[in-house]
Amino acid sequence: MAITTEERNRSVKELLNGRYISLKTVVPIEHKISKPSLLEQMLQIQFGVLIGITGDVKGKLVLSGDTNVFGSIGESMFGMALEGEMLTSFSGELGNMIAGSLSTNIVKEGINTGITSPTIIQGNTTLSGFNKALKVTVVFEEIGEMEIYLLLD
Repeated sequence: MAITTEERNRSVKELLNGRYISLKTVVPIEHKISKPSLLEQMLQIQFGVLIGITGDVKGKLVLSGDTNVFGSIGESMFGMALEGEMLTSFSGELGNMIAGSLSTNIVKEGINTGITSPTIIQGNTTLSGFNKALKVTVVFEEIGEMEIYLLLD
């Protein structure tokens, strides 16, 4: 059954709101989040995490940033520096925690979603093939920035 444009817009709004709540819940670092903007081109990433979104809304959640940002978040959460495979594993788990929290938050609004296992993105990567993409920049105090993309199929 196809959803109406109104239902889709409401679902996207709830996904955006859920993303804000998830960040506050999962990441224990003060941060500021920009207003969402529409991405008009393919997405270029050097390092990040991709989580698929299934259910009432289909798409992907992508966290992108410098490895130092992911590492600093991990250090603030676990009290130790993360490097190499531990950093890669943590980055996937961070994406998983944010996407899982997002999925839990929006079910309260009647939107059912599921998430896929995290995919780590490393190296010069281009993502395309999505219908629409919404981007927010998260600025973590004294750490740096992370971009969060909601790619809608």
